[in-house]
Amino acid sequence: MSRARTALVVAQREFTTLLRTPTILVLALGFVVVVGGFVLAAGTGGYLPLVLDLVAPMEILVPLLAFAFGYRAIQSDADRGELETIQTYPLSRLSFVGGVFLGRLAGLLPVVLVALGLSAGAVVFTPGDAVSVVVRHGTVDAPVLFLRFVTLTVLFTAVALAVAVAVSAAARSGREALAIAVVLVIALVLGFDATIVAALSGGLIGPDALGTLTALSPNSAYRGLVYTLAVGDVYTRSAPTPSLLAGTAGLTLWFVGALGVAVARVWRE
Repeated sequence: MSRARTALVVAQREFTTLLRTPTILVLALGFVVVVGGFVLAAGTGGYLPLVLDLVAPMEILVPLLAFAFGYRAIQSDADRGELETIQTYPLSRLSFVGGVFLGRLAGLLPVVLVALGLSAGAVVFTPGDAVSVVVRHGTVDAPVLFLRFVTLTVLFTAVALAVAVAVSAAARSGREALAIAVVLVIALVLGFDATIVAALSGGLIGPDALGTLTALSPNSAYRGLVYTLAVGDVYTRSAPTPSLLAGTAGLTLWFVGALGVAVARVWRE
């Protein structure tokens, strides 16, 4: 059996596991409801305001949901003693981790896309004031702006899930996986940005370095890419954001690095 086919078999197994886990289904529904609540509370009247209203909540909610979907993906097999049996199969580390990631992603992405799709529906079917501000390159409020935001959010979701799978592979127990997951979520949501702000306030770094340093955090890299590609600089000229290259590199390094850690640590030797 080819490597790709074995990975798909593992992915199907992981996806089925998600569907059979009531907690995951409840969390998925909760995610959609919370995102919808943000949109209704904001009373968004256009695609550009919708992006601005959702980027901050998504920075928090997406990592939370991704870690809920992935932080025990591999650890649960170890707890049940199934991981040792899986190692006896003609299955490479890369195929197994890739299958786990793809299966969990197949369950996670529809939840995120449904929430974002319903949010866009609120703009389509709810009357609101037209957005007349011209953004970058003369682009006015249009569905393509929200489509860019959705694409970037999908990429951010994949990165967050990759980190969660790495935690699941590296941890040696369920409690350790949970502890690492909690610390990482806090670091992703608050820690990296707070550290950069503290370093700036203490004079350890200069304002010119902010654009590059913020790309070291996947959340800040995601935010910067949204501002660059989906919002434009009319709203964000005073906000230090990573460049397009730095933000892309930051997310790529987190994704590749996380899956690399998962592949290296998956077999419990």
